[in-house]
Amino acid sequence: MKLNEIQDLIKFVAKSGVSEVELETKDVKIVIKTQSSKSRTDTPVMMQAAPVMQAPVAQQIVATPAAETKAPETAKPAAESANLITVKSPMIGTFYRSSGPDKPLFVNVGDEIKPGKVVCIIEAMKLFNEIESDIAGRIVKILVDDASPVEYDQPLFLVEPA
Repeated sequence: MKLNEIQDLIKFVAKSGVSEVELETKDVKIVIKTQSSKSRTDTPVMMQAAPVMQAPVAQQIVATPAAETKAPETAKPAAESANLITVKSPMIGTFYRSSGPDKPLFVNVGDEIKPGKVVCIIEAMKLFNEIESDIAGRIVKILVDDASPVEYDQPLFLVEPA
């Protein structure tokens, strides 16, 4: 199975809402488990080579949520965050605020955004995915540091709707 086929499978599983997918071929066995809406636990994504004479050593990739680091930010007054909209990560990957180290940031606190405006990039398996805004408004807070790992559905920005 090629790397791009695995990436497509992961994207499909994330969008479909299925909690677990298992795929086994002659050489490879892939198990993808996602978070369910009722139960927020670790999101393991495991890739393991099936036992074959010349098979490489088994690999296991486990992604865990970074919820522990976000505890102070969730303790906001209810009135302050009641009218704000949260822009969340559509995938697991690495969050970048610009397209390169010497490039300008996509958005800053106080910037006005419109639907379709790129607000960040998330790198997943060496693919750089531009994340576009679905709403119009003003960026109030950026919740993730540049070059930090992010989880699926993790809050990235707080936006005051226009």
